[in-house]
Amino acid sequence: MAYTLSDSSTILWTGTYTPDGGGRAEGIGALKANRDGTLEWLGTAVPAESPSFVAAHPTLPVVYAVAEQRRMVQAYARTGSFGLAPAGGPVEAGDATCHVAVDPQGRFLTATCWGDGQVILYELDPAGAITGRFPAGAGTDPYAGQAVDAPRQSRAHASLMLADGRIMTTDLGHDILRIWKYVPGTGLVLDGEVVLPFGSGPRHLVQHISGSVFVVSEYSIEVFVVRPVAGTFSLAFQGPATAGGSGPGDSAAEICLGPGDRHAYAGVRGSNLISVLEVVDGGAGLVPVKDVDCGGDWPRHHVVLGPWLHVAHERSDTVATFALDPATGLPGPLVRTVRVASPTALVPASA
Repeated sequence: MAYTLSDSSTILWTGTYTPDGGGRAEGIGALKANRDGTLEWLGTAVPAESPSFVAAHPTLPVVYAVAEQRRMVQAYARTGSFGLAPAGGPVEAGDATCHVAVDPQGRFLTATCWGDGQVILYELDPAGAITGRFPAGAGTDPYAGQAVDAPRQSRAHASLMLADGRIMTTDLGHDILRIWKYVPGTGLVLDGEVVLPFGSGPRHLVQHISGSVFVVSEYSIEVFVVRPVAGTFSLAFQGPATAGGSGPGDSAAEICLGPGDRHAYAGVRGSNLISVLEVVDGGAGLVPVKDVDCGGDWPRHHVVLGPWLHVAHERSDTVATFALDPATGLPGPLVRTVRVASPTALVPASA
């Protein structure tokens, strides 16, 4: 979905890299996103070690973050106008924990771990505190013994809360999407898989209003559409993520939807661009329309807020803002940039 603004403004939490992860930030940052598209740096909400991805509880003033280098996840409670304070102690995760997502009903949190492939579910109590910890079953490479001789490392990267209550996770090491059911007191139970082409590296994903899930692949720089069919998902579309192709050393990062779910936006690091894709055939396909300069170096993450596209640049320490044309969905010229140290995620506050 595309996020909408309140009457005046909202807070954007910024995931970051701190020195332990090769970055320059001090912890989770806070930006004020105004209705006119301007962003204001409020400051560091709380010191933390490489909180490279954060997630907001759907109804409570609670934020969750990974500590990527420390193999931990941590809950934080809102304090003051934009501050955060640890709520409980850090909880063990896995190697290079790089993404967290929260159930829309606030029942649980999921964490995905790039280093060892773990997918972990943490149950939450009514106050949003982390309680039970349930690692999911290890993944199996669908290409083992076929395309490769040596074992490939599973690399879980992101999870998506689906509209039907299930969870879909990406594994860019095994080129597979996994669908899970949540069972209270047990955790995640595997409920289906979608195998993507060998070497594609599915990274991030978003669900369209039609029910289709759009996936961007880090390695092959493509987009895939998987469609719900008879209780499961199947691959329905594969195409390029950009209009002009990709260059040496490029890697795709994020995909998000724009207003009305009529366009998707994919970020490509290296060539440093945002690709605008038109949603076609009622959500069954994605067609690249135009590639635009992202306005900085290494677009790690981006988000649409109302008619504005905000792009976080990990290496140039900036967040760039573009106005989206309401008819074509295309970003206009760069409106402005704001300084943010080593930003890796932009997540609107929900409470």
